Amino acid sequence: MEKALEGVRVLDLTRVLAGPYASMILGDLGADIIKIENTQGGDDSRGFGPFVNGESVYFISLNRNKKSLSLNLKTEEGKEIFLKLVKDADIVLENFRPGTMEKLGLGYEELEKINPGLIYAATSGFGHTGPYREKAAYDLIVQGMGGIMSLTGDPEGPPTRVGASVGDITSGLFTTIGILAAFNKRKETGKGQKVDVSMLDCQVAILENAIARYAVSGTSPKPTGNRHPSITPFSVFKASDGYVIVAAGNDTLWKKWCSTVGRADLAEDARFKTNGNRTDNWDALEPIMNEVISHKRVEEWLTIFEEAGIPASPINDVEKVVEHPQVQAREMIVHQEHPIAGRIMVPGIPIKLSKNPGSIDEPAPLLGQHNEMILRQLGYTEKDMERFEEKGVIVGNKALVK
Repeated sequence: MEKALEGVRVLDLTRVLAGPYASMILGDLGADIIKIENTQGGDDSRGFGPFVNGESVYFISLNRNKKSLSLNLKTEEGKEIFLKLVKDADIVLENFRPGTMEKLGLGYEELEKINPGLIYAATSGFGHTGPYREKAAYDLIVQGMGGIMSLTGDPEGPPTRVGASVGDITSGLFTTIGILAAFNKRKETGKGQKVDVSMLDCQVAILENAIARYAVSGTSPKPTGNRHPSITPFSVFKASDGYVIVAAGNDTLWKKWCSTVGRADLAEDARFKTNGNRTDNWDALEPIMNEVISHKRVEEWLTIFEEAGIPASPINDVEKVVEHPQVQAREMIVHQEHPIAGRIMVPGIPIKLSKNPGSIDEPAPLLGQHNEMILRQLGYTEKDMERFEEKGVIVGNKALVK
């Protein structure tokens, strides 16, 4: 079955997380991803643990369905190879600091001359405009600057980083959205365009109701721990053997919760009658709910709440997530055979298309694994490739695989 992005060619210059996450999504949906890596070890994340047989599982988890071409873009021959690829490419994706590609003579303005239909997507810490454009950024930096750390954690605790790298991942997601929007517009105009995505912008974009609350109150929202700042009860409670989440997101569910746990009186208490009342009087409500829930085990409560139609959940660790029947049924945990690392578990594809589904066909490539295949397609000979290796334009696979 043909995939949704079959025939779309992407030149992927990105490394580490934000950019590779975007190109992984495109590759899962069928795009032909040529991952262009530097000749000094390739993508930085090849050096990030954990490792199996010397191969980075971090790298493996983000670079499936891609071909690797090692290429030194600081050499004239390297630039020549890249520009030949650009002529027939649909998308160029990079996450260098702004100005890097321009210094190489490979910025969007130059590439557009060669291929007017090219979509050039650039993901960076602060974007290609503004006073911070040339500053470097990492996930933790933008989580701090973008406000999300000020909202995360216990009310009396220190600012807390979100456990997953949401600074990188959200920018990868927004970059993918931007690419697909530009690609759709190109069908109408025949013209490509530049997609400029800033990690900081993406953090501001996902602050959700925090900006609304600030706009109304004039006061910066503070961390609220595990509870929702404006929906109550919507929090974590201590059962006799662990923690259970209760998300009674409206007054009807609240009344149902009260009757289910044998505390119908709480539904008539003036402090707790409406969502607004409950939110304003959370300090009084929380210990009451904790006391009620403390008398049974997590599984008992989950059964009771499910039968009553009250949204509830355990707090799963990663082991429980990967074994969860719903996660398994949706094929969100898959295994791949890597030529060196062996059988590796990776997340599946969350986008389920009914007629043109994506698939995970190839494991993450070895550095320069597809040099010969790609260069032959461009018309280069065996002698050309030997010369490129001697001059450091490419790094051959044989020199890196032991």
